[in-house]
Amino acid sequence: MTLDTRADLAVRGVRVPTPVRRPAGAGPSDDGHLVIDGRNAALPINPASPYTIDRGKIWLGEIDTGLSLDVVRRPRFYDRTTADGVRYEQIARLHGKDVLATTVVQTCVRYAEDQRCRFCTIEESLRSGSTIAAKTPAQLAEVARAAVDLDGVRQMVMTTGTTTGPDRGARNLVRCVRAVLEAVPGLPIQVQIEPPGDLSVIDELHAAGAASIGIHVESLDDAVRREWMPGKGSVPMAEYEAAWDHAVAVFGRNQVSTYLLIGLGEDPAALVEGARKLIERGVYPFVVPYRPVVGAMIKSPAPAPSVVLDISDKVAAMLRAAGMLGSDQKAGCAACGACGVLQAAGG
Repeated sequence: MTLDTRADLAVRGVRVPTPVRRPAGAGPSDDGHLVIDGRNAALPINPASPYTIDRGKIWLGEIDTGLSLDVVRRPRFYDRTTADGVRYEQIARLHGKDVLATTVVQTCVRYAEDQRCRFCTIEESLRSGSTIAAKTPAQLAEVARAAVDLDGVRQMVMTTGTTTGPDRGARNLVRCVRAVLEAVPGLPIQVQIEPPGDLSVIDELHAAGAASIGIHVESLDDAVRREWMPGKGSVPMAEYEAAWDHAVAVFGRNQVSTYLLIGLGEDPAALVEGARKLIERGVYPFVVPYRPVVGAMIKSPAPAPSVVLDISDKVAAMLRAAGMLGSDQKAGCAACGACGVLQAAGG
């Protein structure tokens, strides 16, 4: 895979209809789900993109980029509903070709305008009716069983909006992990949480059967955090560091990850240095380009593809040197790799 083309695609997207998309939600992307050269890819579906698809290949004008592309088909489990009439796709969605993802609680205490993460639209998908406010453990277990049986799902991601409790929503995920694994023994599950006030919740998540954990900071620059994440950015960095270290002790090296968003204004050299320190801790820094999402409180355009390329290449080299590959994670965003280009860069 040509890395500069892959970085360009990550920012500029492609012109192709995709039946599996992730509109809005708890995260920094609004993309279509594709497979490029056998790897999961979440790309902007952009009618103005210079990239088109013909005969299963990606073209830049008249130039064949050499990259193959397959569109992820609508999964069969989407056609089912629960006994009480909830569509399965309102409970969990397919990401990439083989990842089941859910936001267990679709509301967030930080969603007020003065607190809200500027890239997040977690409650917009709730308002549009594409999801429900809270998924029960039984619902998640039912959908996970169907997704594995009907569509070959190989891993699952559970995230949550932040709640008012001292655990910030993490303890609810304990119940959900247990229920899913009772229905689908052995399914690798990543949980994604804010640093909980009580670090013992991390032990509970592991004991429940979670295979990996994401504790997402998005930026290591406090000025950027205050600007882009005024609510979440009020959590001291020391709490993140304590949670990362505890999680590495419990889940193991390279089974803990954190998002770092490229394009929020953080100095690229500082971002790479911060990633190096995370790798030293045993935490996988999943560097991903910020892309404006409809409904988000947008303050910035997407980063230049050259910046995405440079940062991803450098971080991937450090990950290889440390023996920490995304493909070695048991479950989660880094294991999937679709939203960034680290795996294409060898990380």
